[in-house]
Amino acid sequence: MKKLNFLILFLLAGTVSFAQTWSLDKAHSNLGFSVSHLMVSEVDGSFKNFDAKITSSKEDFTDAVIDFTAEVASISTDNEQRDGHLKGADFFDAQKFEKITFKSKSIKKLDAKKYKVIGDLTMHGVTKQVELDVTFGGTAVHPYNKKTIAGFKVGGIIKRSDFGVGASTSSAVVGDEVTLNAKTEFAKD
Repeated sequence: MKKLNFLILFLLAGTVSFAQTWSLDKAHSNLGFSVSHLMVSEVDGSFKNFDAKITSSKEDFTDAVIDFTAEVASISTDNEQRDGHLKGADFFDAQKFEKITFKSKSIKKLDAKKYKVIGDLTMHGVTKQVELDVTFGGTAVHPYNKKTIAGFKVGGIIKRSDFGVGASTSSAVVGDEVTLNAKTEFAKD
């Protein structure tokens, strides 16, 4: 009987995969955005303080759960006056709404490197479902720390009006559509 129980456990262990956690390598990642200004140009910005984790048991990340957080007060457009305005009550209201969060709900693999990720984005106290395009750069072993790393590019378009950000500012001044773009590297824990 003991041999049979051991055999069953051994066979089950071969079919069960265990989730792996991947942590963001902040030194090799960035989170940016761009938005139109006066309908003729684009202004770029970024969030300097952000973090993310991926939990996945599959090598191709098709079962991944992605958790992301950015500190609103870390917004930067390389213009101190504009950054102060964006942090204020007219836009993000960083004192009241300190974080932007994203939690994935589903991932669809389109081809070897392309994915659609659907999840809940919370910003300015409003949660909306968004769809993001993800390009998987692959995995490698870091030559110095010997950890397995993975790279991803993430992009998408959201409407600031959906989240009440800059509600009193005309889209002719600051565009309603905001293009998100992130380049990230994760290390397997």
